[in-house]
Amino acid sequence: MAWTWRYIGEDGGRTDAGDLPAESFTSRGDAESWLGENWAELAEGGVASVALLEDEREVYTMPLGAE
Repeated sequence: MAWTWRYIGEDGGRTDAGDLPAESFTSRGDAESWLGENWAELAEGGVASVALLEDEREVYTMPLGAE
């Protein structure tokens, strides 16, 4: 089982990762810890929100900035 983040732009569409990190994790906790350490860099790169995926299943979506 792999845990990954999908990056979502301001328009609600998937953001092309481009220079953004494409990380894969073996546990949900590792994925969430990584996001806690890197959310500011993602927001600066144009990511408005992220979706946590377990393999292909979306677990949840959350904004990176203040709503």
